[in-house]
Amino acid sequence: MIPAPQGWDALVAHIGAHPVEGAPADMRAAFEALSCGGPSGHPMTLGGIECRRHGPDRGHPILWLHGGGLVFGSPASHAAGASHLSRLTGRPVILPAYRLAPEHLWPAPLEDAAAVLRALGRADVVGDSAGGMLALHLAQRDPAAVTALGLISPNTDRTGASLTRRAQSDLDLMNDDATDLRLARMAFGEDPAAQDGASPLQGDLLHLPPVWITAATSEVLLDDTLLLVRALGLAGRPVEAHVEPGLCHMWTLWPNALDQTRRTYASLAEFLNRTNAEVRET
Repeated sequence: MIPAPQGWDALVAHIGAHPVEGAPADMRAAFEALSCGGPSGHPMTLGGIECRRHGPDRGHPILWLHGGGLVFGSPASHAAGASHLSRLTGRPVILPAYRLAPEHLWPAPLEDAAAVLRALGRADVVGDSAGGMLALHLAQRDPAAVTALGLISPNTDRTGASLTRRAQSDLDLMNDDATDLRLARMAFGEDPAAQDGASPLQGDLLHLPPVWITAATSEVLLDDTLLLVRALGLAGRPVEAHVEPGLCHMWTLWPNALDQTRRTYASLAEFLNRTNAEVRET
């Protein structure tokens, strides 16, 4: 395991030293090294899907769907964040190893995530980047099973409405429009915009549970978050939004590196526990 960088300058150097490029296998290996890993968690199988649980085996579960463009990422890459969130909430955080593209095309990852949620019964659902897209899809598909929704820089729209995908490609240390589109083509096919699953922003938002959402000002997917916040407001859904200055996409991979990351997790944990308490009271 590579030690986590300490501080912003060290993180910038760490990201630059681990470019996520090449064939899918190369991208997966680079991303694992980039993420620095974390506690391995407890292995378990839910709905036929291999998972890792962080934290206790009791309590209202938090299902975390990891990011990585549906091509890379794993329970190992997101272990640091999941274990940190579990400590803050005192609840189990479960990371499924859903199937990845290009070996498994859409909707394979959504089917796997849905199988885990069915096995849990009800859960809070958290997702970052492409995992945020999966989380939003799950809540749209089965809103009664998702008690709260936490979204970190979710990938929500490919209709061309976002203005930051191209405009901020040179600013975001962890993402750019060309790479994001390449990953989407691996998962959805040559024309992702033509696939319904690629743009959950366009789906039904009227029945979603309370939503907590965050993004960074300098990232490619900023508009994907802002458009969703606006749409949730127009749909009359409760939403708590946080826009963080000066950070890059997926800054939550490194809770040991940045105070801003720890503050993000503290806000998310407070929202999840508050919402969970409100659900129990009703």
